[in-house]
Amino acid sequence: MIYKHFMGMQISALGMGAMRLPVIDGDDSRVDQAAVNAMVDEAMAQGVNYYDTAWGYHGGHSEIAMGKALSRHPRDTYYLADKFPGYDLANMDKVQEIFEQQLEKCGVDYFDFYLIHNVCEMNINEYLDPKHGIIPYLLEQKEAGRIRNLGFSAHGSVEVMRRFLDAYGEHMTFCQIQLNWIDWEFQDAKGKVALLREHGLPIWVMEPLRGGKLCQLTEADVATLKALRPDEGVPAWSFRYLQSIPDVVVTLSGMSNMEQLKDNLHTFAEDKPLSEKEQDALSAIAKGMMTGVPCTACHYCTSHCPQGLDIPELLKLYNEHSFTGGGFIAPMALMAVPADKQPAACLSCRSCEAVCPQQIRISEALSDFVTKLNG
Repeated sequence: MIYKHFMGMQISALGMGAMRLPVIDGDDSRVDQAAVNAMVDEAMAQGVNYYDTAWGYHGGHSEIAMGKALSRHPRDTYYLADKFPGYDLANMDKVQEIFEQQLEKCGVDYFDFYLIHNVCEMNINEYLDPKHGIIPYLLEQKEAGRIRNLGFSAHGSVEVMRRFLDAYGEHMTFCQIQLNWIDWEFQDAKGKVALLREHGLPIWVMEPLRGGKLCQLTEADVATLKALRPDEGVPAWSFRYLQSIPDVVVTLSGMSNMEQLKDNLHTFAEDKPLSEKEQDALSAIAKGMMTGVPCTACHYCTSHCPQGLDIPELLKLYNEHSFTGGGFIAPMALMAVPADKQPAACLSCRSCEAVCPQQIRISEALSDFVTKLNG
């Protein structure tokens, strides 16, 4: 197992995420405890010491399942991470209530790592509002030793992350972002990494495989990778890519069965970062996978929109939603957009299309976006 140094600790580079645990009969809320126990035992035996859960995973049952599995091992042999669920605005005034329940559900007296969960466009104003007392309370728990390290996770834009860091950066010791070879450009993970470097914050990675999408390559793309590394499996390429970014400390993988766990354990037995040529190969594959509208954000369209829509931003979200095949990121970002600036507000007047250098059929794209959102 590869280990990384952080705040005097030796942390396994592979962390076990608990969002996609094995379940019974396909029911996400019925975690297969016996299977989780076996996977945690194997992970511990092979040197994994970082485990990540959250309030909302598996309908609220992930924390309980991980607590039970980890309770069978000495508390000083693993690091446990949990998160304050600010993705639900109804939770903003419940930080104490939720934190106490999380400790109880996990069966522990403290969390080694605790995160402000999912900082994004939808909740940034609430996170920054002092009336909720979230940060002061969590800092009190840190002072009391019930939180050892405080950080945050973010699906929001670079600007949203910057606002959060301007307010609370001095109290954060790490940040968790969605980082992989598609999102380096697609979600501007490159800009997020640069921002975190400015603040001296190490990176924890979520969605290294984009929910498995980065394993679903064409035969031609697989052949390209095999020609460069004949003995490397496709999933391993995503992990090797992250091993090439020095800021990354922990890479979280949500493993649903023992086979996936063992495959990842094999990958993380050695540190094999990609060469520049190999990174270029992944970049070329990434460009080929991007099939959305070719908006360059020139903003010619916005000056001709009678509704004043932020068309480049809406098209960016449309591309995200189309590529992912749904998901929560685009709907979550749109929650912060006023109703009269949503995709449905487009009049299909085509004034924007008359000045679009890329000749994008913007009105059709926004109409399709509405259909996908309501589908």
